[in-house]
Amino acid sequence: MIKKKKSHVPFRLNMLFFLVFLLFSALVLRLGVVQIVHGEKYQNEVDKTENEIVNLPVPRGKIYDSYGRVIVDNLAKNAITYTRATGTKSQDVVKVAEKLATLIEMDTEKVTERDLKDYWLLTRPEEAEKKVTKAELKKVDDGDLSSTDVYNLQIDRVTEEELSQITEQELEVAAIFREMTKGYALVPQIVKNEGVTAEEYAVVSENLENLPGVNTTTDWVRNYKFDNTLKSILGRISDTDEGLPSEMLDYYLARGYNRNDRVGLSYLEAQYESVLHGQKAKVENVIKGNTVKETIVISEGQRGSDLVLTIDMDLQKAVEQILEEELIAHKDLSGTPYLDRAFVVMMNPKTGEILSMAGKVYTKDEDGKKVFQDYALGAMNSAYEMGSAVKGATMLTGYQTGAIDIGTRYYDAPMHIKGTPVKASWQNMGTIDDLTALERSSNVYMFRTFIEIAKGNYVPNAPLPIDRSAFPLIRNYFSQFGLGVKTGIDLPGESAGFIGKDTTPGLLLDLAIGQYDTYTPLQMAQYVSTIANGGYRMQPKIVKQIHQPTLEEKELGPVQQPFEPTVLNRINMDSEYIERVQQGFVRVMSGKRGTARSYFANKPYKPAGKTGTAEAFYYDNKTGINHKTINITLVGYAPYDDPEVAFSVVIPAAYQGNQTHSMNLKIGSAILDKYFELKGKDRSQPQGGKTESPATEESGEQSDTETEEEETE
Repeated sequence: MIKKKKSHVPFRLNMLFFLVFLLFSALVLRLGVVQIVHGEKYQNEVDKTENEIVNLPVPRGKIYDSYGRVIVDNLAKNAITYTRATGTKSQDVVKVAEKLATLIEMDTEKVTERDLKDYWLLTRPEEAEKKVTKAELKKVDDGDLSSTDVYNLQIDRVTEEELSQITEQELEVAAIFREMTKGYALVPQIVKNEGVTAEEYAVVSENLENLPGVNTTTDWVRNYKFDNTLKSILGRISDTDEGLPSEMLDYYLARGYNRNDRVGLSYLEAQYESVLHGQKAKVENVIKGNTVKETIVISEGQRGSDLVLTIDMDLQKAVEQILEEELIAHKDLSGTPYLDRAFVVMMNPKTGEILSMAGKVYTKDEDGKKVFQDYALGAMNSAYEMGSAVKGATMLTGYQTGAIDIGTRYYDAPMHIKGTPVKASWQNMGTIDDLTALERSSNVYMFRTFIEIAKGNYVPNAPLPIDRSAFPLIRNYFSQFGLGVKTGIDLPGESAGFIGKDTTPGLLLDLAIGQYDTYTPLQMAQYVSTIANGGYRMQPKIVKQIHQPTLEEKELGPVQQPFEPTVLNRINMDSEYIERVQQGFVRVMSGKRGTARSYFANKPYKPAGKTGTAEAFYYDNKTGINHKTINITLVGYAPYDDPEVAFSVVIPAAYQGNQTHSMNLKIGSAILDKYFELKGKDRSQPQGGKTESPATEESGEQSDTETEEEETE
């Protein structure tokens, strides 16, 4: 009888069932501990939310002209934003971008090759892993390479062929992803604010629950009402791509700015950034997990304060048109190949308020078409030899130093100094006094005056010995008018001009007639204003008042800060001397032999002023050659017995050789005509403004029967 072998299978099954029972019991026990002992704690973690408060930008303050007309305001635009929670993974952002791409059309022009490589690596993780070797990954473990180094290797190894795999639809997603991730966590990023249609705005708003972090809102962009008029002075603000300028990053961050905030980068927008940027809105982001679930407005903020400028935009536009017309009329004349720009500054000589500051450059665009560029900025940061327009300062320096007195007479004839080109006036004038020297623009009279100041002894055909300390002495007097020093205008970037270092005798004589040191058109306007008002150098101002913001679109709020006229200095000269130069300036405009009488003698607004011509050089960028040219200038004011407007006209490289023209006089005449024409019109005033009385006389017809008589060295 065969004995059967006992099977162990039932025993093993029993052992398996027993182990399963033990594991299941342990699991039930653990679940009970989690639910009963720590259940509340874990539920709180699930339900936990974080609240983060952030500051959001508000619309900038507006900029008005002196008559309360808006020059710069804010244009509201529909915008789509994305706020990324701290810790949000890039893969999650891509998923949102993919959903958003189905709802909006996105411009892809800003997408760079680097953006595409980032997107390719992110959306193709398996291929991305193959871009690095095991040896390189081991170096990461060993600390020889960082994860950033590895990523850079991956970026470098993405080929053009692989990038070509990105479809048009993916390209749009990449563009959206780029905008979503260019800023910082919890700070709303503008995804799209250009061309957001009403349909896009509505459909995104309806799907916000499926688009974590996305929101629809209103964005603001600067709107320049007068196109390019005065644009270079108004300045510009950064866009969201630029954000805060790197050189001032710490400054702005310390004042509560976000890194991608738009700020003033130049001139008025930069100078008054603290006024224009306003009080930021405060919002509370409610974060659950890695998603911004809700945004609660804590404070609406307040848009920036408004600036009221001293500029009269009617006058500004008219002056710019005059410059353009005269540049067109003279640009193609024989002898004017380098004429391409002109400047005008008009200011109130009693207050320093800038009424117009204009500069135009006549150039060609990429297509070869002739166009005008705004270069109002050049009126304060480009300097030129101004010629005889500075002779008022020369004469007053002579009076005050005792070199000459009222009525002093000199014989005007060419001067021959050894080692120096002949020094002469534009014509031999014989024996003349100080008033005639101004009226007819005598060079020799000014030479004699400065030789006397420098204790020189002129002997024909011999060297001219001088006391070289006369240079700083004379420049000290000139600086009292604003020549050779900054005017103090309330804008950054002003130039002081060029002060020559050489002190040879011939250059002292050049200094006397404005053909050595260089000055800006703004300095020239301040200089003639100082003579016009009796000797007070006024600080030029382009901002008249700061106003509190208001909800009313067409009204200015209460004055927040007025800017009163500022006297920088009273020139250290006797009043009788200033009055004597004023008389000479009147004779320049209306005297029988005045160099500007052909355009001003019959004007009813009683002008006074001084013409100028200076030899200069134009540097040709194409050839690298300096060409000898002539600058022509004009300074003046009106009415001469109660001045209310002073001005300077500066035209560099106006012509060459003997191809003279009177573009400076034409511009000067036209801008004064326009000023007094506009003065007689009824125009709206800003709050707190004063209504000017209308002109009592109409502008008369100008005479063009004579040509300008002016000197060259």
